[in-house]
Amino acid sequence: MDQIVVPQFLTVEDKIVGPIKVRQFIEMMIAGLMMFVFYRIFDFALFLVLSVIVGSITGVLAFVPINGQPFHFFLLNFFDTLKSPKLKVWRKKVTRSDIISSTAKPNKKAIIQPAIRQSISLSRLSELALVVDTGGVYQGENNGLENNKLQQK
Repeated sequence: MDQIVVPQFLTVEDKIVGPIKVRQFIEMMIAGLMMFVFYRIFDFALFLVLSVIVGSITGVLAFVPINGQPFHFFLLNFFDTLKSPKLKVWRKKVTRSDIISSTAKPNKKAIIQPAIRQSISLSRLSELALVVDTGGVYQGENNGLENNKLQQK
């Protein structure tokens, strides 16, 4: 019989260097490339300002978890919540005929009379318990006769 190895930790991200995960490494590489471009294009004062901004945003996105999830999932859920309506209201379209039919007097013939409750003997009760316990395998001795009586009524 072949044994199949089932992966255990599917939600754990792969780590590249020490505690740094692949996603964090890629985010830091992109931020480093942006800072290099800023260094080459802008003067030193603007480079410092932009590098601090990009570095802080990258640090938050890469290393700050909220409720055990990465920060970018928090941002996606936040904007999704802002985009969706706050109050959800079910508006059923009501027609004039619906209003008239709901306010009309009920027909006395349409009222269903409650079924008359028959007393169940102790032997019948134990027989029903046996049917339930056996999962319906045992049908009961008088099952066919009672079904015929119910169909005739």
